[in-house]
Amino acid sequence: MMNFIYDIFNSMLAEVFLIFTILVLIIISMFYNVRFYKASKWIALFGVVISMFSLQKLQLEPIYYAFHDNVLSDTFTVFAKALILISAFIIILLSKNNVSKRSHKTFQFYALLLSGVFASMFAISANDFLALTVALELLSFATYFLIAFKKGYLSKEASFKYLITNSFSTAVYLFGVSYLYGTTGSFNFSDINSYFLSHEPDVIYTISIIMIVSGLLFKLAVLPFANWVLDVYRGAPTSVTAFIATLPKIAMITVMARLLAFSLSFSFELPFILIILSVITAVWANVLAIRQKNILMLLACSSSANASYMLFVLSLMSVYNLSTVLFYLITYVFMNLGVFAAVIILENSNYSSKLYEFKGFAFTNPMFTLAFAICIFGLAGFPVTSGFIAKLYLFSAVIKSGVVFLPFLIILVSTMVAAGFYYTNVVKLMFDKNSNVKNEIIMHKTSSPVVILYTCAAITLIIGIFPSILIDICSYIAYNL
Repeated sequence: MMNFIYDIFNSMLAEVFLIFTILVLIIISMFYNVRFYKASKWIALFGVVISMFSLQKLQLEPIYYAFHDNVLSDTFTVFAKALILISAFIIILLSKNNVSKRSHKTFQFYALLLSGVFASMFAISANDFLALTVALELLSFATYFLIAFKKGYLSKEASFKYLITNSFSTAVYLFGVSYLYGTTGSFNFSDINSYFLSHEPDVIYTISIIMIVSGLLFKLAVLPFANWVLDVYRGAPTSVTAFIATLPKIAMITVMARLLAFSLSFSFELPFILIILSVITAVWANVLAIRQKNILMLLACSSSANASYMLFVLSLMSVYNLSTVLFYLITYVFMNLGVFAAVIILENSNYSSKLYEFKGFAFTNPMFTLAFAICIFGLAGFPVTSGFIAKLYLFSAVIKSGVVFLPFLIILVSTMVAAGFYYTNVVKLMFDKNSNVKNEIIMHKTSSPVVILYTCAAITLIIGIFPSILIDICSYIAYNL
């Protein structure tokens, strides 16, 4: 019993606080009066904040293995959990208007949202394929219901498409895990790594890890499992879309980094397969984005494209490359959430997500336009923004990995140039006067989306101008994987 409690305090204390918060939300949902629906947001925020503070109690060095080596805690996992909790805090604040439209379901909504947060954090701590599978399935189930929360045909279609695609990708992933278990006799990452340090990898190993990684690519919206992304971004509530665009990606990048550094690092073929899939996804996503007339559909394509950039560098695993990916991930999260905050501000002002409605915003809402433009230009990789530094850092990582990867890098750079076109076009529309388009936004200065938009824009600029501190932090974390 003492070992169990010791394991919780050293590896999963934040998750325990989240579970307690989820239970409180579920219990209250059975008895509460609809007039008190706003309390659900504050309970959820309180749970996230307490979980965030509890991270400092976890053991960082040396690596702490808990629950018979099925869960671990170290600097790398705590960093990823902190990023997830910060993102979750922002998303809860962004969800206010989406939730208020169905005030009788707010406690259930936040219970589902925190379940997804818990699952993402548990996946990061997993040191075993069984634990990882449970975490991923819990994350998927929470996401199904969150997507369908909006109600309506598009929401149901998006949820069903996500369910079908996820089921198929999970089947592929589990098939690979079963093959790997048949070869090594273990689901534990450490045991699998130790096995192949003393045994020569065979064809079955290569097949199994390709299937495992292919299944995991679903959460990153990378081909071959990326066909859900457009429907989900269009059909889900915008705050849920922000959740899908950030938390699963943080979790999957972290999980993939650990697997590619250890258990799945014994295959010569896997990096090249991942690079090819990344390049194909980048081309597909950016070409598709050029045709989009809806900001959410554009962000869906952008999500896949940015995930493919990170996967490209991550597949060439090294300490420098991992630090590059971590830096890119942090900058992407804040730029992306800033854009989603802007979209929610428009929704709260009775605008749709159609791009033509952006016309003239620069003349009536200059501060909104400036903050929104900073986040958009950051995603495009323009100078002075954190996105520019992140892309330069990414290019240097690929170049340092070897000349053989330069042709792939050239294709990747070409897709980024195309991305710059459609990102810039969004800002250009905001400076286009059109008397037929209503372009007045009534924003309350204290409203959460406005504060988040300005904060994310400020972070994008600060990191772009002073990147060295964050680069050093990312290098330290990568070194301690």
